[in-house]
Amino acid sequence: MVQLPDIIKYPAVNLIGETCYTSLVENLNISDTACLKLLLSKGLGIGIILAGSIVKLPQIIKILTARSTRGLSFESVVLETCAFGIGLAYNLRNANPFSTFGETFFLTIQNVIILFLMLHYANRNRDIIITCICMIISTYSLGSVDLINDSMLAFLQTLCIPLALFSKIPQIFTIYKNGSTGQLSSFAIFGFTLGSLARVFTTLTEVDDDIILVGFLLTSVCNCILAGQMIYYWDAESKMLDKKEV
Repeated sequence: MVQLPDIIKYPAVNLIGETCYTSLVENLNISDTACLKLLLSKGLGIGIILAGSIVKLPQIIKILTARSTRGLSFESVVLETCAFGIGLAYNLRNANPFSTFGETFFLTIQNVIILFLMLHYANRNRDIIITCICMIISTYSLGSVDLINDSMLAFLQTLCIPLALFSKIPQIFTIYKNGSTGQLSSFAIFGFTLGSLARVFTTLTEVDDDIILVGFLLTSVCNCILAGQMIYYWDAESKMLDKKEV
């Protein structure tokens, strides 16, 4: 039987539980499929959270460098931010494992920054104040059981499925109409695609919630379309710049 120091054992037990820790670590039972799936899910979840905390930073830096949000759909960012906020509140209210949704917290913050930048570079600075007020009211409402009870929050989470889809569709059409991805970050797109696909697995493994599962499945489809557009229009931006120089 393998015995690890408490400084390693306690975090591991908190991560995968006493039963799986005993099976995989102490008994070295690598044939325990259920615990191996849980370990993989936890590992993917932590990786997604770490990636999610920085996935949109390249997008933010790209906007600041270009001082432009060309190629980004304002409607997509707004809808996606709403979906993130509701999803975060729903997971917290249902006490789901943080490893299954933690990146949503960081993505929400990054989306809010992008939203403010879009308003700023569109010379709509007055709307930033209105947006801040709306976010404060929405955050308080989603966190209050008295204002939004559990059944209502579950209904809002269900609405997040079409909301998440509609948040991607304007971006897909914007890219198609422009014939390029503009200031859209390839790192963010490919990161989102891999992350949403991995979330399908972690949800199946750790969360018994069909609403969340269907949401990730459909989001993965849209993310794959955006990733395909990113590949298809990869050289379009450089070709447009070359034409301008000529």
